[in-house]
Amino acid sequence: MNKPRWIYSVSKQLLDRVIWAYGEKEGLRFTLFRPFNWMGPRLDSLNAARIGSSRAITQLILNLVEGSPIKLIDGGQQKRCFTDIRDGIEALFRIIVNDGDRCDGKIINIGNPDNEASIQELATLLLDSFDKHPLRCHFPPFAGFQIVESGSYYGKGYQDVAHRKPSINNAKRCLDWEPSIAMRDTVEETLDFFLRSVDIAERAS
Repeated sequence: MNKPRWIYSVSKQLLDRVIWAYGEKEGLRFTLFRPFNWMGPRLDSLNAARIGSSRAITQLILNLVEGSPIKLIDGGQQKRCFTDIRDGIEALFRIIVNDGDRCDGKIINIGNPDNEASIQELATLLLDSFDKHPLRCHFPPFAGFQIVESGSYYGKGYQDVAHRKPSINNAKRCLDWEPSIAMRDTVEETLDFFLRSVDIAERAS
């Protein structure tokens, strides 16, 4: 079987097609939405990062907080478009309201094409914000970047998408929505949330 890892994306597409078919044949009212790399405070936790089940930014923050090397898989060249959670929720709310039934039968990508960055660029931006943060002195020195091959990190046969950028034309047309929050602002606020959470927890103990 070629590209076995894509069972994840194929399973999502299969459900899209099932819902679409029910809409076509049975009159089901539906809207499919696809979130693209949402990030922001409270979306996951450092504990989730410790077991490898968090978003990329949370994993990077954990490395900074613990003073461990930031591992860049295959150099961190994979590019993604990062979306602030507030922009994402605003779009999702407009889908729920569905003014004029404009969202019926539509597939809507919720992402920010302007916030495109590689994982390496995200890590560098995060490190810059970390060094400027008022709580920086409470945490260990930066342990550097570590380049890791995907095969040795994830196992033989690992596959990834090098570049993913959403079209948000349907979101603009159906929701009268465009994302407005810059990636740097989201990174700074997410970092601040986690650093203050760690600081409060340490003071309490």
